[in-house]
Amino acid sequence: MRDEFRKLAADRLRLALDMFGVGEALKRQQLRREHPDADDTEIEERLVAWLQERPGAESGDASGKPIPWPRQRL
Repeated sequence: MRDEFRKLAADRLRLALDMFGVGEALKRQQLRREHPDADDTEIEERLVAWLQERPGAESGDASGKPIPWPRQRL
């Protein structure tokens, strides 16, 4: 049972990472269409900037209210 759970978890993680890779490739293609004169380095810089600044990424991808990190002990 435990081995089945681990395999399922590994499969789900692998799928999530594959989906991230596909999404990254699609965004890279979009950036190339929008900036046809940009070289590979500029495209990668734009991709990294988008990953860090896209709506919702400013405070990470978690839902909820942003808190200072590390947490302050009371």
